[in-house]
Amino acid sequence: MDITKCKGEDCPIKESCKRYTAKESMMQSYFVEPPFNDNKCDMYWGKNAESIFNQLKKITNKKN
Repeated sequence: MDITKCKGEDCPIKESCKRYTAKESMMQSYFVEPPFNDNKCDMYWGKNAESIFNQLKKITNKKN
């Protein structure tokens, strides 16, 4: 999967975030600075985000 990963520095929710836990790819991109700020993360990829991503993949892979 090609996603921008996070190093999880000082992030209390990193263990439940796909951007931290995903397996690193050969040419992996990372956020320059952790997106966690003011007790929230706009880039958090949890269980619901995974479901939404999979639905979008299905939609975009359908041939018209």
